[in-house]
Amino acid sequence: MGRVLVTEKLAQTGLDLMAAAGHEVDVQLGLSPEELLTAVQGAQALVIRSATTVTAEVLAAGADLVVVGRAGIGLDNVDVPAATERGVMVVNAPQSNILSAAEQAMALLLAQARNVPQAHAALVAGKWERSKWEGVELYGKTLGVIGLGRVGALVAQRALAFGMRLVAYDPFVSSDRAKHMGVELMGLDELMGSSDFVTIHLPKNAETLGLVGAELLAKAKPGLRLINTARGGIVDEEALADAIRSGRVQGAGLDVFAKEPTTESPLFELPSVVVSPHLGASTAEAQDKAGVTIAEQVILALAGDFVPFAVNVAAGDVSETVRPFMGLAEQLGRIFSCLNDGLPDVVDIEYQGGLAGAGTGILTLSVLKGVFAAGTTEPVSYVNAPQLAAERGLEVRETSTATAHDYVNLITVRGGDHAVAGTLTGPRTEPRLVMVDDHTVEVPPAPHMVVVRNDDRAGMIGAVGTILGDAGVSISSMAVGPSASSNTALMVLSTDRLVPEDALERLRGSAGISDVHTVET
Repeated sequence: MGRVLVTEKLAQTGLDLMAAAGHEVDVQLGLSPEELLTAVQGAQALVIRSATTVTAEVLAAGADLVVVGRAGIGLDNVDVPAATERGVMVVNAPQSNILSAAEQAMALLLAQARNVPQAHAALVAGKWERSKWEGVELYGKTLGVIGLGRVGALVAQRALAFGMRLVAYDPFVSSDRAKHMGVELMGLDELMGSSDFVTIHLPKNAETLGLVGAELLAKAKPGLRLINTARGGIVDEEALADAIRSGRVQGAGLDVFAKEPTTESPLFELPSVVVSPHLGASTAEAQDKAGVTIAEQVILALAGDFVPFAVNVAAGDVSETVRPFMGLAEQLGRIFSCLNDGLPDVVDIEYQGGLAGAGTGILTLSVLKGVFAAGTTEPVSYVNAPQLAAERGLEVRETSTATAHDYVNLITVRGGDHAVAGTLTGPRTEPRLVMVDDHTVEVPPAPHMVVVRNDDRAGMIGAVGTILGDAGVSISSMAVGPSASSNTALMVLSTDRLVPEDALERLRGSAGISDVHTVET
């Protein structure tokens, strides 16, 4: 039995569960960072929500920690790599609020369609305004779902019951899976142009920040109504306000904002906008589920049992041969995902050389973590990655061979129209990307990369360098691989920062360049 330190308010049912399992439940709320360093000493488990930050220093002070539990989804306030290094399990409650979040989206959808908050405010102010707040029916309207993860799928299911036509944008969902859900997949521009309502269910990251801005809103079907219960910052609030003022967008329902908490937004002054202060998870049921779920995970972890919502793997659980390749495998998955415009039906992962027969299952999970890292609102773990693959209709095939022609060990990921391969090299076993789309290259994976397919002729490297230089982007490293079967070549470049969209458009429009992809790892 162990001591469980709880630093934030948790549902009493969760506290009772841990106590009933025989653990000492030590609730200390409102600890300062300095007080936390003292309180965590001697604790076997630490349970937090969003206000407590678990740093490497906290983990070092908690030398007896077995598990850190986050009663919610996000893990931005936990140093997961440091926990993994110390062999501390990190768990969360990823499904605790999905029903509440989906219902909040439906509540805003209905409120926006029928002007419920505005009519209420007018009536209690002494105004009977039936004609002013005339609404529209959901039946027969087209709902565009941007992001068909767990919450997006639940919203789609509920909207279907209202008789809505469903379209969706999600490159991580197969067409067969979408068809089974009664949803038609399409591109983002097409979705905006054909939807009466659009609801957003994306994670917030470099690819989605500001995604719904002036350019995309200009392509909206006139009269569109926009709902966002995902993350603030995905929608450019000023651009949305301008689109509503111009009449292109009829109205919006927002639960999240770029800056939170906030009482100021250009949207607040518009009568056709419905807002709420990030209430997606604010139900008694969601809070209770989070408390119970995290208590169950902590009890399992302290008992040494399988923990379904663990987000990391203790270093001791992985062989010495495989462990160094985990980061590379995840990077290859992320690069492969960025190269593909949509998730293929099948992904083949091949291990060559000394890795063959060394317990590569964890590497396959690492690849899947990378593949799905940008496509879900919840943290992708070694435990839930296979479930995400199954939900999105992705078949994963793993093969191994002890023979490696050019490298001691090689990992290759292939599917759809793209393939990548990587290995570890040198005395410091540094990762190297050695193949992209069957072009031989050698470049270290980097946070910002650009892959350019071009004619194999003089001047192409200079043309690409000039465009990036004009944009103020420095090239950190570059590899060029000609094709063995055609007159084309591939450039893989590492850059010091994200390449601006206007520079990417210049690249795509340049003579001799047929394809450009950005990679964020």
